[in-house]
Parts: sequence; structure tokens; C-alpha cells
Amino acid sequence: MSVDLEGNAIRVSGPARVEDAESLVVLLQADRTRAVDLTRAGPLHTAVLQVLLAFRPVVVGPAGDAFVETWLMPLMVQD
Repeated sequence: MSVDLEGNAIRVSGPARVEDAESLVVLLQADRTRAVDLTRAGPLHTAVLQVLLAFRPVVVGPAGDAFVETWLMPLMVQD
């Protein structure tokens, strides 16, 4: 599993697959103040990206995947 709760942060490690989206939703619904740490993340399945865009948690980076860091992190940054 690539989605784990560590303290009050959700850590995504390695490639985030479609089945990780549900785990991410459950953890974010349980506590909307949780941050998501993408420093060890690989490629994100679009379902995981959609969860991040829907919940807009604080995202800790830089992301471990160059594509995620360059193209997706700007979409996830809170205004």
C-alpha cells in the first residue's frame, strides 16, 4: 500500500494506484486538517489526483516524481 497515516500527515510512497484513492478519501474524510506528503510519491493515478483536487489538503513536497512536481503540484497548491 502506498498511502499511510504517519502522525497527522498522510504519506504517499511509490506509485499511487487507483485502489489508493479510496484509502486517501477515508483518511481525509476522517480529519480534513491532515496534510498529504508527496516527497516519496511516484506517479499518481488520476483517481488519486482527483481526490487531492477535491479535498485540497495541504500538500507537502517537493513531490518525488518529476512529472507530479512540475505539472500537478501547481494545481494542488492552496490559494
